[in-house]
Amino acid sequence: MVTFYGHKANLIKACDNSPPMNPTPIREITILPGRSRSGEPERFEAITIRPGDTISIVGPTGSGKSAFINDIEVFAQNDTATGRTVLVNGEYPPEEFVRDPAHKPVALITQNTQCLADLTVEEFLAMHVRSRKIEDEEIVSRTIDLANEFTGEKIRPDARMTALSGGQTRSLLVADAVLIAAAPVLLLDEVENAGIFKERVIEVLRAGGKAVIFVTHDPLVSLLSARRIVMRDGAVERVIEPDGRENAALREARRLDGILRQMREEIRAGNLITGSVGA
Repeated sequence: MVTFYGHKANLIKACDNSPPMNPTPIREITILPGRSRSGEPERFEAITIRPGDTISIVGPTGSGKSAFINDIEVFAQNDTATGRTVLVNGEYPPEEFVRDPAHKPVALITQNTQCLADLTVEEFLAMHVRSRKIEDEEIVSRTIDLANEFTGEKIRPDARMTALSGGQTRSLLVADAVLIAAAPVLLLDEVENAGIFKERVIEVLRAGGKAVIFVTHDPLVSLLSARRIVMRDGAVERVIEPDGRENAALREARRLDGILRQMREEIRAGNLITGSVGA
């Protein structure tokens, strides 16, 4: 078995000999309110996530952002510290969603994910393909190609999983979740800090009808999201829907992010930055 562990040792992916996923179509996932760390009820009725949604979870460090997506990943039933309940299509989730990694429709990817098996990229993906009983002979190469759209550090099929950089690992896991696991819901916990091309990730996930939820401190990711959930004291403080009111800020964030990305690549290449960039 090849297992990935992420932030606070949450299991996020297992490739084993489980039967292939026979998913219940996900029309929506609903989060019902719990309570803050001080025991106050959360002040929202329900937060509903549907295919194609992009949502950012924002707030100070320690405000409960990761706990929010962890509740979604485990399909909390008022059995976590937050007291939240997660419904699938308006009902309690099927037992296999909660207990069986092969049937879980949610992929959680964190910035601290580590691989515990010294396989090549090609071997790792092929194992996952076999465990899902997928017969598409090109899916491994397509997954690597997609991962390389998310990172400036090319991923080779013969590279060892344990030798990949943080950005390469996260890029590969996102591509794996999209094409092989075919998870309809992706939870990304501060993965932009690993240097992936965040705008391209969002573009691909939206085009594929995935619901994607980011825990983020990144202004561009937040502005690209259709909704922002603001956390405070372990609870949802409010939900913001900009509805186009932040378009000017988004344009400026894209410009500044492009400058920083160009500077990053110049520095990686060993070049001095002696003049203006992005002019």
